[in-house]
Amino acid sequence: MADTAEKTPLVGIIMGSKSDLPTMEGCTAELERLGVPYELVIASAHRTPDKVHEWAGTAADRGIKVIIAAAGKAAHLGGVVAAFTPLPVIGVPMKTSDLGGLDSLLSMVQMPSGVPVACVAINGAKNAAIYATQILGATMPEYRTVIEDFKREMAEA
Repeated sequence: MADTAEKTPLVGIIMGSKSDLPTMEGCTAELERLGVPYELVIASAHRTPDKVHEWAGTAADRGIKVIIAAAGKAAHLGGVVAAFTPLPVIGVPMKTSDLGGLDSLLSMVQMPSGVPVACVAINGAKNAAIYATQILGATMPEYRTVIEDFKREMAEA
């Protein structure tokens, strides 16, 4: 795929903690493989709420089209981000030592009406990247082609 380093990011990735980075490398690697430019920030809904508000509230103006939010435990990050942006938000619940990630998953999928957050599986970072690319493909033909090629490769494997 094309080098994404010089392009305006289309996907914004936010994670609540540096400890989420190893899992989310599956997301960044997949976005790079698919040729989707992204930006990444670490900000906590609980520890740095002003940073989350600023980042999410300005994402659309920066050219971001889709946001991926990864968080564990109470996992409110995706919902907080969704409250501050008109963009679609995909949640990635992180596996936790307490409840194996079920706490994260339920916090993401039980959003109140009017503040939707799509949600992938626990530690489903790669699927979040693929889903974000599919969302881009709804209005950007080059990414629709990338997904069509990806699905064809899977079928032929």
